Amino acid sequence: MLTKDVIWLLHMYDYAELAEKNRRFLWHPFTQMKDYNAQEPVIIARGEGVKLIDVNGKAYYDGFSSVWLNVHGHNVPELNQAITEQLEQIAHSTLLGMANVPSILLAEQLIRIAPPGLSKVFYSDNGATAVEISLKMAFQYWQNRGRTGKHGFITMNNAYHGDTIGATSVGAIPLYHQVYKPLLFSPHIVPYPYPYRDGGEEASVEATLRQLESLLQQKADEIAAMIVEPVVQGASGMIVMPDGCLKQIAELLRAHDVLLIADEVATGFGRTGKMFACEHDGVVPDIMAVAKGLTGGYLPVAATLVTEEIYAAFYADYEEQKTFFHGHSFTGNPLGCAVALANLRLMEERRLVDQVVEKAAGLEELLQPLKGEPHVGDIRQKGLMAGIELVRDKQTKEPYHWNERIGVRVCQRAREKGLLTRPLGNVIVFIPPLASTMAEIADMVRILAESIREVTIEQKEQAVR
Repeated sequence: MLTKDVIWLLHMYDYAELAEKNRRFLWHPFTQMKDYNAQEPVIIARGEGVKLIDVNGKAYYDGFSSVWLNVHGHNVPELNQAITEQLEQIAHSTLLGMANVPSILLAEQLIRIAPPGLSKVFYSDNGATAVEISLKMAFQYWQNRGRTGKHGFITMNNAYHGDTIGATSVGAIPLYHQVYKPLLFSPHIVPYPYPYRDGGEEASVEATLRQLESLLQQKADEIAAMIVEPVVQGASGMIVMPDGCLKQIAELLRAHDVLLIADEVATGFGRTGKMFACEHDGVVPDIMAVAKGLTGGYLPVAATLVTEEIYAAFYADYEEQKTFFHGHSFTGNPLGCAVALANLRLMEERRLVDQVVEKAAGLEELLQPLKGEPHVGDIRQKGLMAGIELVRDKQTKEPYHWNERIGVRVCQRAREKGLLTRPLGNVIVFIPPLASTMAEIADMVRILAESIREVTIEQKEQAVR
């Protein structure tokens, strides 16, 4: 009866009624509601493949994988079936003091596909909590080992690791994090190499490594861990780390007895052309946070993976009080773990990571003509993660002013043409579902190119007037 009631509720309101209820009752994330409420909202009713369909029947390409996490597209029969079959068994049972079948089997599969050396899985429910757990584990690891002075952290300029207090503390994007500064602990910050803005690959990497080495030489005895977005720094504008840099960072940390936390929340599960981005440089972190693509974009499951050495520091007699006192109500949720298992199985059956490599080459070719546009300053891509940085002046690399909302306007134009994505300031994000065909990717790039061209021309004309 409940199912019928829910279905009935979904069909009893027209667009205008839903839009009004949306305005009256919902507060959207990362959204200035005054601006949002002045526009006609997109209200999604269903999904088919790589498209989202609103309540009016209009279809849109999912050009940012529903916030970077969709893998096989929407409404995938195999993933639907995995949830349905698990639902007939049990929807949820706790991992506090007991286990459940899907969580055990998923943990085994995660360790099988993870960088070699990671051996234990601790579940949570989203990327921020996976990072929060990583930070707490790194801190307590040194406490349990008796090195109580190692309590600081290193992060990277313009980092984003989530929105819980610990994750926000190691974030370094002023727009997102500055207002909360009185609530946060203060990490050391070193630059993330940004070749377009920092003198090219060699100079930007050299600056990063020089500052990191200097910091470690002075403060390593006080630092528990460094957290890194490996290979691609997402929320800062899809900044791609030059090859070999992550490996050199890892070597410096190991030489100075500082742990490496890899935040693979956005980059994991094939997005960059490897199962995990760390693999591009052959790096095995001490701790690795994963989420987003883990369930194929279906349900909120995250995990923090650690080495046996980290796990062993907590493995002690009860009286020693070295237990990791952390948990979440839905930790290891059976429905989420079941669909994650189905997702990983589909990825292997369809050789999806290999396909990403092939499609990435095709995407690079499709994006090439955009480099000739007068207001496209840089195009950055790794696998099926891409960012197109728009600039007012291509020669000087002068950015558009925040108030010009150039990224917002381009994405609004793309939405009119049937593609959904969100900008990062002046950077247009393109992160299609991994299962997108090349024909679909080509059509999405066409819409983005048209939208960029039209909006930048309009902006130039307005500036002349």
